[in-house]
Amino acid sequence: MLNEDLINLSKARIAHAEDCLREAQLLLDGDEYKGTANRAYYAAFHALRAVLILDEFDSKKHSGIIAKFRENYLKTELFNKDVSDYISSLFRVRTASDYDDFYIISKEESIEQLKKAEKIVEQIQEYLRTKY
Repeated sequence: MLNEDLINLSKARIAHAEDCLREAQLLLDGDEYKGTANRAYYAAFHALRAVLILDEFDSKKHSGIIAKFRENYLKTELFNKDVSDYISSLFRVRTASDYDDFYIISKEESIEQLKKAEKIVEQIQEYLRTKY
């Protein structure tokens, strides 16, 4: 039986992921492609954290969250293997968009990033419905 506090924290994190998806769409609609990539990545990141908190795991490091999710949920095939590629792409593009002064993200690439984040969040929402 899951602890009620962990369930509530998981619900708050998946709600945060959903908010990030909405923000990403608004930014995309406003032709703000770097912002779209940022919010798309964070939607996926918060969704991963929503799952991992149910295992009583959290980390301040993004790499720690991603590695633990891969170990616990992708290697065990609880989620589609495409999720691993999507996470890598989202992280890579978000990092380049945020920190590389000369990186230019196209509208098409930001649309793809948002679609990847939506797929991750959808899969995690389905999984979480089975947990609480």
